[in-house]
Amino acid sequence: MSAPLTIVFMGTPDFAVPSLQALLAGPNRVAAVVCQPDRGSGRGKKVSPPPVKVVAEQAGLPVLQPESVRTPAFLEAIRALAPDLLVVVAYGRILP
Repeated sequence: MSAPLTIVFMGTPDFAVPSLQALLAGPNRVAAVVCQPDRGSGRGKKVSPPPVKVVAEQAGLPVLQPESVRTPAFLEAIRALAPDLLVVVAYGRILP
């Protein structure tokens, strides 16, 4: 049997939550979750976390919320996690 993969999950809205939950239930290790920064929504523009962030925090996973995925600091943070695989579901930004 092969060793479990180390995965970084990238997603933001409700649509991405079932995919994250499926990965969490599987044999591989989700090392971190990347999602959009908390933003205001609704009439009062109340700042609230993305649905994926809520699920990740409940699972005790580290959450990265970069303003840009192109910054050296973010890229270094991803390299430090040494993922075997990035899984992207409805992240909401163009990835380099």
